[in-house]
Amino acid sequence: MNYIRVGTACPTTRVADIQYNTEQICKLLEQGFSLNTKLLVFPELCITSYTCGDLFLQQQLIEQAKRALQVICTQSIGKDMLIVVGAPLHYLNALYNCAFVIFEGKVLGIIPKSFIPNYTEFYEKRWFSEGNNIIDKEVDLPFQNKIPFGINLIFSSGYYKFSFEICEDLWVVIPPSSNAVLAGANIIGNLSASNELVSKSNYRRDLVLSQSARCYCAYLYASSGVFESTTDLVFSGHMLISENGSLLKENRRFERENEIITAIVDVDRLNNERLRNTSFRTHSFKMPYDFIDIKFQYSNTEIAVFDRFVDKHPFVPSDPKYRQERCEEIFNIQTAGLAKRIQHSGAKKAVIGISGGLDSTLALLVVIKTFDMLGLSRENIVTVTMPGFGTTDRTYNNAVELCMKLNTDLREINIVNASLQHFKDIGHPAEIHDVTYENVQARERTQILMDIANKENGLVIGTGDLSELALGWCTYNGDHMSMYGINSSIPKTLVRYLVEYAALYVFDKVISDILLDVIDTPVSPELLPKDKNGEISQKTEDIIGPYELHDFFLYYFIRQGATPEKICFLAIHAFQGTYSEEEIKKWFNKFISRFFTQQFKRSALPDGPKVGTISLSPRGDWRMPSDASMNSWI
Repeated sequence: MNYIRVGTACPTTRVADIQYNTEQICKLLEQGFSLNTKLLVFPELCITSYTCGDLFLQQQLIEQAKRALQVICTQSIGKDMLIVVGAPLHYLNALYNCAFVIFEGKVLGIIPKSFIPNYTEFYEKRWFSEGNNIIDKEVDLPFQNKIPFGINLIFSSGYYKFSFEICEDLWVVIPPSSNAVLAGANIIGNLSASNELVSKSNYRRDLVLSQSARCYCAYLYASSGVFESTTDLVFSGHMLISENGSLLKENRRFERENEIITAIVDVDRLNNERLRNTSFRTHSFKMPYDFIDIKFQYSNTEIAVFDRFVDKHPFVPSDPKYRQERCEEIFNIQTAGLAKRIQHSGAKKAVIGISGGLDSTLALLVVIKTFDMLGLSRENIVTVTMPGFGTTDRTYNNAVELCMKLNTDLREINIVNASLQHFKDIGHPAEIHDVTYENVQARERTQILMDIANKENGLVIGTGDLSELALGWCTYNGDHMSMYGINSSIPKTLVRYLVEYAALYVFDKVISDILLDVIDTPVSPELLPKDKNGEISQKTEDIIGPYELHDFFLYYFIRQGATPEKICFLAIHAFQGTYSEEEIKKWFNKFISRFFTQQFKRSALPDGPKVGTISLSPRGDWRMPSDASMNSWI
């Protein structure tokens, strides 16, 4: 599945004490190896330390750095780990600040720092030359000849393609890593020596996250620590590991011991994001220079301990504050979309069926907010409750109470007699509770809503959500159809939190109590008769499986294009202790089966606003043949 464990390391150092610094680097190599790390990135000029000043012009320092590189190469033998350390390199008549890439006893290549800062507290040009024009060169070291030297190097082992830049390179308008990723690199390391100033760590973090997001890559950042010279500056040893804009790991700054952090990178995810982004593909042919692909081979990249965080609810932010902001943003998108549609169509009213369930409740709240925003009377919101064979007192009372408290035009139309008449007309026995029995009710309700909308010059507002569309858990030309589906890209796991947000932050306690009870009600279409206690007998999740699993499957299937093996592996990891492996695989096969066989419903989907990264609209994100085979995914 092409996961790889990568890490950054910050050794304790003594300024210009190369023997001591090398010893600490070697200790961290051993620690990285024990953690099964396959890439370990050290800070800028870590062999000498960054703050040597004019000592960089001393031949003794430069020569000892070369000997230290040989020691580190020897130490790397048998580690099966790519190691990147910083040291000065005397090449022709200039000194370069370089990243030395080492694997199994050899220096695979040397990358110079492209951009040398010479402003405010930095004056590196006193010692170092810029390497942004160095490509396709070779250098000799005392222990190895003809080492590739230049900014155009990529180091490849199968799917894993690495490139490196140094500190200031990330701060410039076009970082060298931007070119490297266009040439195929998917993991970037940055050897840095970034001093601390008030708020600089936040800006540094934003740069790393932004670059990893723009470049669809993993980005490892390792900066010099607190034992650099404090003559004028203080360094903190800041380390970050990011993947596609997400922070995988960050250390606590200002530590005073050797430190290493690791994280597991999902290379398949990165490659899939690049495959989907046509702009990324286009720019791949517009590079300023050709890259050299230096191949090496890991003997084993298996993850001994899979400790990567896998969110069981990928659509729902775990942080309450961020979740509240997300809910507010979604409501804003929904109301903006509906407001435009109402104004454009010239509709005077909105017509919506209210069942007392989550989806129709959320849709009603969006309509309320839209009408309030437009300054329209809530009396122009026609809410229709349509009790049938399976309607329970709980859902009925919640539907009626909510509509009355919100001051809508509430209408009740019982569909039992109309459904019985239809059974008689088509020759279907009312005691046979099959799919016909259920769909007759769903289509009767939709017919009522459509006809009221015609009569009142209104729009029928769809209530179905993304999870139901993915599973085809809707009646074709029944609840599947509307004039504007405002929940169509919101998964079921997120619907609950949107209703909860409205209960806690938008409406008063009376309405809030109703909303909270709706959240606690089991999900059901209520199309089968009630049980003997008058309770819901048809619980959706008992039939098609837990929505939290299906939303998880949907996210990785659509958003990441993951294989069935990977999706199930991640689900087993995320839901450990909640569902067994057998249950997860059972419901995954159910998801795939329904997803493929129900595409014809999504192909005839009404308009509706996209609010998140996934939409199944046939006009936008998802265009799939209705008769595609599922066999390769089961």
